[in-house]
Amino acid sequence: MTARDHIAKKLAEAFTPEKLDVIDESHLHEGHAGHRPGGETHFRVVIVATAFEGKSRVERHRMVNAALAQELAGGIHALAVKAQAPGEAI
Repeated sequence: MTARDHIAKKLAEAFTPEKLDVIDESHLHEGHAGHRPGGETHFRVVIVATAFEGKSRVERHRMVNAALAQELAGGIHALAVKAQAPGEAI
């Protein structure tokens, strides 16, 4: 299972999102800090879930980071997050 698939699985289990996109952007960071040969170090997540209703942007990011704490402590160098509640503009 790729890191992208693992991230998607964990977020799907944690939030049961209406929308979930996990994009591996590692190729955009070649030569930068944290990049490794083979990639799987830099990701962008777009997630829409009811769990984010009434939460601030910081709270939403903390929720996603908590769900991926093990991954963030290991091989993932960077994670960009766009977390929205249903009905909010993406």
